[in-house]
Amino acid sequence: MWFRALRPYRLPNRLGIDAEELERRLQTRTFSACTPAQATSMGWVPALADTASALVHAAGPFWMVRLKREEKLLPATVVREEASERCAQIAKAQGRKVSRRERLAVADEVTQDLLPRAFSRSSTIRAIIADQLGWIWIDSSSAGRSEEVLNHLREALGSLPAVLAETQKAPAYVMTQWLLHGGLPEAIELAEEADFVDQREAGSSVKVRGVPLDSEEVLAHISSGHQVEKLALEWGARVAAVVDKDLSLRRLRFSDAIREANDELIEDPLARADADFMILCEIIKGLQGDLLNAFGGIAE
Repeated sequence: MWFRALRPYRLPNRLGIDAEELERRLQTRTFSACTPAQATSMGWVPALADTASALVHAAGPFWMVRLKREEKLLPATVVREEASERCAQIAKAQGRKVSRRERLAVADEVTQDLLPRAFSRSSTIRAIIADQLGWIWIDSSSAGRSEEVLNHLREALGSLPAVLAETQKAPAYVMTQWLLHGGLPEAIELAEEADFVDQREAGSSVKVRGVPLDSEEVLAHISSGHQVEKLALEWGARVAAVVDKDLSLRRLRFSDAIREANDELIEDPLARADADFMILCEIIKGLQGDLLNAFGGIAE
């Protein structure tokens, strides 16, 4: 239930549907396991837990959905070795060189032959749609995996004008100024981790771990032209995260007090998950609000 990462997308316009209508539309694209010849399969599964039934879990203004992805594990080296062997047999039997086009065709043939025997790996990604607030929050720091979720929502909805948020002030600049001059929002504290990139030399970067970020060592990096790309922060006593310059959050860690707040519901897993979901949403809303304010608000 607890997000481990967060990639936020803005919804410039309301979706124009309610949770019940979203449920109806997702029902047409539920998850089905890979067929023997299928490399990947994706679809919607119950949002709250595998034991639940609703594809959309609604709690107040927040709706949660969950996309399942199954993929066949077929190492490229295995395909290459088998394809090379088959090409060698063709060359020997016909006394000629196998063309590049033929090699590609053989590789495709090998892939189709091996897929039915390949092991499968499954994973799920949750997303929270805060339609009234104008946000979609995805439990991933990966742009590619997040786009998979958005694309599947687009297929169900017909359109989804979700975009990465931009702020009035560049997060990289603001976070660098925090290290130089302080001025962090009241609820936010620095941890001891940051990634820097050199603005003058492409590809040059520095990772700082376990060092006070106001130390001379860190300030020397900034003085030499480095700017913060990622910064570890703590929000109150509730959550810690690494903030990326694109506003995504990595390595979200919720305090024990937060995670154990609904321990009295341990005998009812679905009720516990529902209660935890509401806490999660309120924390994301509060943390993101403080960060956006610190970066000057959303750029219109």
